[in-house]
Amino acid sequence: MSTTQSERLRELLEPLVASQGLDLEEIAVDSVGRRRVLSVVVDSDTGADLDRIADVSRALSAKLDETDAMGEGEYTLEVGTPGAERSLTQHRHYVRATDRLVRFQLYEGGELVARILAVDEDGLDLEVPGVKGRKPTTRRLPFGDIDKARVQVEFNRKDTKNTDHTENTDNKTEEEEA
Repeated sequence: MSTTQSERLRELLEPLVASQGLDLEEIAVDSVGRRRVLSVVVDSDTGADLDRIADVSRALSAKLDETDAMGEGEYTLEVGTPGAERSLTQHRHYVRATDRLVRFQLYEGGELVARILAVDEDGLDLEVPGVKGRKPTTRRLPFGDIDKARVQVEFNRKDTKNTDHTENTDNKTEEEEA
């Protein structure tokens, strides 16, 4: 039984990524001209800021330097997060996408765009946006009905949650603080 380079790299790097509190989502080795590029995608339930990405990148680089996992020759290591329009392929991805708008391709054919309200072991509770002035409706979607799912970027979403995260502990107005 042979294993691919990506599988060997996953076995080597996944424990290191997990030790940094992140999940290893994807590994890809691509040739770009004479150079090779190792792309590593990481994420977590709380997200991954630039400092965490830099830390895991340094740790992965050191681990790769001490092994021959990339073979001979130069390569570039790129570490990043899944991005705004990520594909949802695992249960944890759906949990992380709660309250996000998602485009679903269904096995039986057809497409559905809806907001994930809740996730459990069997499927999703969704809010399907209303069309032409109609109110949104809720729907249950079992995981077994989903062929593909991808988060959608929303530019003009009306936020229903309180987005004012500033806290004034001195009970002073902004003018008094200035």
